[in-house]
Amino acid sequence: MEWSLFGCARKGHVTYAPDEPELRDRLMVPTVGGTAWRCLRCGAFVPEGQPGTEHGRGPAEDAPLLRRGKELRDELILRVFAVERFIRFAVFAAAAYGVWRFKSDRGHIQQAFNHDLPAIRELYQDLGFNFDHSKLIGLIQHSFTLDARTLTYLAIGLVLYSLIELTEGVGLWLGQRWGEYFAMVATSVFLPYEAYDLTVKITWLRVGALVINLVLVAYLVWSKRLFGARGGKRAYEASLRTDSFIEVEQAALAATRLAEQPTTPAERPTIPAEQPTIPAERPAMLRAVSPARKASQGDPVGPAPR
Repeated sequence: MEWSLFGCARKGHVTYAPDEPELRDRLMVPTVGGTAWRCLRCGAFVPEGQPGTEHGRGPAEDAPLLRRGKELRDELILRVFAVERFIRFAVFAAAAYGVWRFKSDRGHIQQAFNHDLPAIRELYQDLGFNFDHSKLIGLIQHSFTLDARTLTYLAIGLVLYSLIELTEGVGLWLGQRWGEYFAMVATSVFLPYEAYDLTVKITWLRVGALVINLVLVAYLVWSKRLFGARGGKRAYEASLRTDSFIEVEQAALAATRLAEQPTTPAERPTIPAEQPTIPAERPAMLRAVSPARKASQGDPVGPAPR
């Protein structure tokens, strides 16, 4: 699957006109209908002014860094985790609302429960369950013994946990780095309790929740390079730049310039060397050789024979 094309189909094309002339010429092409610019995400040439296309201008270093290829696939995976967080938010928010309503109108709720208790008992028997060993019925009956302060604390705790789940979901859905850090830290905090909960009793729901959270933490640290893993934020942004079409075109332009440079000595420009200037006549003191130097060199001292 071409994830870059899928991303442009959802978000639209993104083009950019760099200020550097040579680089700008490599990212645009003249057409009959006008100038077309290369999309920084999918690489297709898009006519300038096309609806749904974001077009920018400026220096090449200010070009937007877009997720492409597997980065878009990772974004989709994080959104799956975000949906799971939204479901948790809805469940715990509904539980908090139920506890608060129960606290304020416990007498009527208990009266209604006691009135419907025989019908609930018959329903359990028809379904083949043991009413006397039902944990749900025991939990409801135990809730009637809690005081108002305990119910208030329980409702506040459920509200805070639901807000944490909502923040995680929003951060993961938007693909923001703060959201990835928040989701990783918030999920890791509850891992020891979930592991301890399995020592009390093993259920498929508890095992599934623990596995999902472990996978999310490991995936965030490895793929998003959190807390310095695999080079940290710099390495993550460098990988985005490596996949950027502007970076690719800049590298191709530099390679073209290097290839155009002369490589053989004949093609290289010659630089004339400075020749030493020799005077026409040397001073007599330099031409004369002292008798002592001649003697040291083995030459006879005195006038040369004629």
